[in-house]
Formats: sequence, structure tokens, C-alpha cells
Amino acid sequence: MSYLKKGSKEFKQANLALFAAAFIVFANLYITQPLLPQLSKDFGVSPTVASLSLSLATGALSISLILFGSLSEAWGRKRLMTISIFATSILTIMLAFAPSFETLLLLRVIQGVVFAGIPAIAMAYLGEEVEPTSLGIAMGLYISGNSIGGLFGRVIMGSMTDLFSWQIGMIILGILSLMLSFYFVWALPESKNFIPRKLEVKGLTKSLITHLKDPGLICLFGIAFTLMGSFVTLYNYISFQLVAPPYYLSAGIVGWIFIVYLVGTFSSTWFGSLSDKLGRQNVLLAGIFIMFTGALLTLSVNLFIKIIGIVVFTFGFFGSHSIASGWVSYRSKNNKAQASSLYLFAYYFGSSIGGTTGGLFWSKWGWNGVIAFISAFLITSFLFAVTLLLLGKKATSKLEDHLQY
Repeated sequence: MSYLKKGSKEFKQANLALFAAAFIVFANLYITQPLLPQLSKDFGVSPTVASLSLSLATGALSISLILFGSLSEAWGRKRLMTISIFATSILTIMLAFAPSFETLLLLRVIQGVVFAGIPAIAMAYLGEEVEPTSLGIAMGLYISGNSIGGLFGRVIMGSMTDLFSWQIGMIILGILSLMLSFYFVWALPESKNFIPRKLEVKGLTKSLITHLKDPGLICLFGIAFTLMGSFVTLYNYISFQLVAPPYYLSAGIVGWIFIVYLVGTFSSTWFGSLSDKLGRQNVLLAGIFIMFTGALLTLSVNLFIKIIGIVVFTFGFFGSHSIASGWVSYRSKNNKAQASSLYLFAYYFGSSIGGTTGGLFWSKWGWNGVIAFISAFLITSFLFAVTLLLLGKKATSKLEDHLQY
């Protein structure tokens, strides 16, 4: 087999192409998050309804992940990724001309479906085409495209809203995404090690049921749901609080607050190294507790302490997510890609459900209600993690009994 090797021209092109693809998807996925107060005002809808512009997109993404992963096994990796990023870019430009909020939501649902083409396929492409000894750095660059894209999309939308309008921001982001899409098609090498397979629904269903019978995996999927639900809820509604009294921050300034995402680059790596020394269970429990502490700090009226709370919360989230997502691959014995897809399904579905449900708490009880909702999710996540710890001890005990026998 011919692999892409570190140092080669093709390796660099493939990595930059997939970085661009990840950037496109995650820059466009979260574009409405810093705009929620503005969308609520412009279209005359409640904060909860405004949050649907993100929740419906992530919900459609979560459901489509498994579909795209299966389709790529038969239709090819690059073809589906190309369709995904071009459709994403064009739909963002169309959003700028949406005549009503209902039309905007419809376009976001369609966009949510096409978003799935990258996260469901990119890692499979890297796993097939990149030399195993070079895979770590390739995956790292791809993941960085996710976080930098998500950050850039939020910042540019907040800044453009301040300077011009959110519609101008979407047009600019859409055009930039189109330019990067053309680069992706030119730069990404065609698959050399991909072997098309027939779509076997029966086999996929059987392995799916096997995963759902594993109590450990169920706990990890539950953790994905509650962690992401908490995370998106906080970032959805902190914007509403910061543009209101006593802060009166502009949309542009609120958009720049998302730069705290960069702490996740450090915490995800650091938590991984800690887990080798202290164990996954202990580090995961600590990460969830850090998130809880950060959430409570945001209850302070003092803006500096509130931002510190957001940083602490974000630090704990990315660290916990890195442990839980890696644990899925370790826990699943067969069809690891499908298990990872199920984790991502729970992850984005949690974003969809949590992000909108949190709005009901915001509308009725304000920020205190939002933190109460997040706290309930984090306590549930903590209980899932404790269950994982107990399952691990039970498995160890059985192994010891078997060896003694």
C-alpha cells in the first residue's frame, strides 16, 4: 500500500486540505451562536426560539453523521467531503438573504445535514491514507482546524455585526469558505487505499446493537450528551447576559470572548497525559468538577470573575471531552468507527437538546436558571463517570478471580 509520509509534499497538502475542510465546517456551524441576541431582536422571537438556529443545525448534524460515514464506504471519501464543503459555503451565503426566521431555520437544517460530511469521513481518510507513524500529527492538525474554525466563525460574525451587519458577515464567511473549498479540491490527494464496499444495513444494525448493549459505552455516550449540552447552553445564553445591563457589551466584544476556546488546546493535551499517570476515571471526574466550579463562578456579577469562570468551565470541558472520546475507541472492541460516530451523535444531539432547553430556564429564571440547568447536566455526567469507575473495578475484580481460579 502507498501511504502519505511525514515530510512529503503530498502529506503537507493533504493535511492543509483537511485543515481547510474542518475550518469551513466548524466556522459555519457555530455562526449563529454570537448572533442570538441580534436574531432575537431582528426577527422578533424569544431567546429560546432564536437558539433553534444552532440547535436544529447540530441536531441534523448528529443524525446525519452515521449516514455519511456509511455512504462514504460505498461512494468514496473525497467526493462526499467535496459536496459537503461546497454546499456548506453556498448555504451560508443564502442565509444572508433569508426573508424570514422560518426560512433561516430551514436553511440551517439543510446545512446541518451537509456539515456531517467532514467529521464523519475525514478521520477515516487519514486512517487509510497516512502512514501510521505520521498519523498522530495529521490528526492533531485536523482537530486544530475544528477549534480554530469554530473560534474564527464566532469572532468574524460578532465583529461584522458591529461594523456592518450579520448578513454581511455571512456573505464574507461564505465567500471565504468557497475559496477554501476550491483549495481543498485541488490539494487533497485522491484516495489510494480506499476499497469501496457494499452498504450492508444488516451488518451495521448488528454492530450498532452490540455497542448499545455495552453499559460502559452507554455511560460514555451519556457523558458526551450532558457535557456538550452544558457547554453549548453556557455559550448560547452568556451572550444575552453580556449585552444587557450592567455590562452593555457589543456583539463584537462578546464574539471575542470565544477566544477562551484556545485554553482547550492545552487542556485536552494535558488531560491526556495526566490520564496515563492517574487513570482515565480519576481525570474525567476531576474535569467534570472543574466545569462545575467554572459554572458557579459565572454567577458573580463582577465581569472579571465571570470571564474567569468561563475560562475554567471551558478548560474542564475540552479536557473531559478528550478523555471521554478517546475512551470510546479503547472500550469498543469492534467497529470502532461506528462507536465513535455514536459518541459524536450523542455529543451533537446534546448540543441540540441542551442548547434550546436551556433557553426555557433563561427566559423564566435568568442566568441563575441557566446555571441550575447546567448543574443538573453536570451532576448527571458525574454519575455516569462514577458508574464507569465502578464498572472498571468490577471488571478488574472478575479478571483477578479468573486468574486465581
